[in-house]
Amino acid sequence: MADSKREIERKYEATPDTRLPDLTKVAGVSAVTHHGVTELDAVYYDTADLRLAADSLTLRRRTGGADEGWHLKFPVSSGIRDEIRAPLADTLPHSLAGLLRSRVRDEDVTPVVRLLSARDVHHLVDEGGTFLAELSIDEVLAQRLTEEGGGPTAVWTEIEVELADDGDPAFLDAVERRLRKAGVKPSASASKLARALTETGVRPAGPAQRPAKKKRKPPPPTAGDHVLDYVREQVEAVITLDPAVRRDLPDSVHQMRVATRRLRSAFKTYRKILDRTVTDPVGEELKWLAAELGVDRDQEVLDARFHAATADLSRTLLLGPVRSRLRLWSVARRTGSRRRIVAVLDGKRYLSLLESLDALLAAPPLRPAAAKPPRDALPRAVLKDYERLATRVGHALEQPPGRDRDLAMHEARKAAKRARYAGEAARPALGKAAKRFAKRMKAVQKVLGEHQDSVVARDALRALAIQAHAAGEPSFTWGLLYGQEQATAAEKERELPGVWARASEPDVRSALKG
Repeated sequence: MADSKREIERKYEATPDTRLPDLTKVAGVSAVTHHGVTELDAVYYDTADLRLAADSLTLRRRTGGADEGWHLKFPVSSGIRDEIRAPLADTLPHSLAGLLRSRVRDEDVTPVVRLLSARDVHHLVDEGGTFLAELSIDEVLAQRLTEEGGGPTAVWTEIEVELADDGDPAFLDAVERRLRKAGVKPSASASKLARALTETGVRPAGPAQRPAKKKRKPPPPTAGDHVLDYVREQVEAVITLDPAVRRDLPDSVHQMRVATRRLRSAFKTYRKILDRTVTDPVGEELKWLAAELGVDRDQEVLDARFHAATADLSRTLLLGPVRSRLRLWSVARRTGSRRRIVAVLDGKRYLSLLESLDALLAAPPLRPAAAKPPRDALPRAVLKDYERLATRVGHALEQPPGRDRDLAMHEARKAAKRARYAGEAARPALGKAAKRFAKRMKAVQKVLGEHQDSVVARDALRALAIQAHAAGEPSFTWGLLYGQEQATAAEKERELPGVWARASEPDVRSALKG
């Protein structure tokens, strides 16, 4: 069984002669207590091409210390990582192996670095004895591990300050100011592993390596470069979100599903740039994955919707065990959907999809239009999606209220989403015009989406009402909620013409043409 914690820490350069300043001068620190020296022995694992290190992930098996065992760390932001722990075992626990699958695929992870550390531990506490942070001075011996045995070595000393659970990160700022004043400088390496690899002559160069996110790249010179940059960004999102989905982190399923939809939309929108004979089969597999993820995401939406609706009702309108039935219904559906999602991510079909995406990026199926400048090729593709949306909105507005209109609005919603994604994808090349276009398309999508949510909610409420009736419970509240959803749908149908009129203003479209 694995558990996790949020690790917030900072590292500093030191030498064996480094002396700590008086940290009781840091606001809130009443004492610095010494907890002795601990010997740590950690072996770090990675693929042969260091895919984990390239993505700033660390996987280690460590003995010594209070938390010995297997540790897998995911970067969250600078100085912040999520650490997933599993009990000490001879082989990699299954609970951690699944979290690595989107990155390592079928490759083995093997020992790459061994770190022996002598950790001199100090605790910073307040006047009540409450633990604020742990400061350690680590004497480190790193050895590169190869198939032949031990490789090059490196030694260094560093200071590590780790914030207490639920502590205020601003406290680390105050500690850092005190350390800097004493001449202690922040470390140039984000982790011990990164430093060990660098100092033993290894540079991560796995397929997942990418430039720092904050660097602003120059505009892609061709339409093909532009589209491939966008596709690559979405593929990386799928890979990165995979372990978050497995861990059931908030909004992770939704974000992964969005990435799959953006990929499919890009393949369809830019079919003059990427060959459909290659992208269509991949798009079908992305559609399958989005549908599997949708089971869980749709339940999240319904849960939030029904919770809000019942919270707004007075007790006199809540007849029968409405909230209890909703909870049981949600747990039953989500438990099954969670198991299904993990099974999908563990399956061969999903792994094959990831390999197909890698292959597409490695050998892009570019068509002649890919060589054109982005401003020549992209607007035409975006406006074609707009025209498709216009046709579907017009058809939806022509339908009388009822099932046919519901279906037509759902088709328009999918077209609005595709047009929005097309505008967002074109933004780096087309600038503010694409941004404005995408914003208007998003407004249309929102109205149509809220309408579709009401359709799905009504189907669920009807099923719940039938279950309640069969159990001898009052069905009044279910009918009331159903009526509210009908009213919401009617309201969105009235809103659509006005939102569409703003989205179809000539200046929004003409700006894309330059």
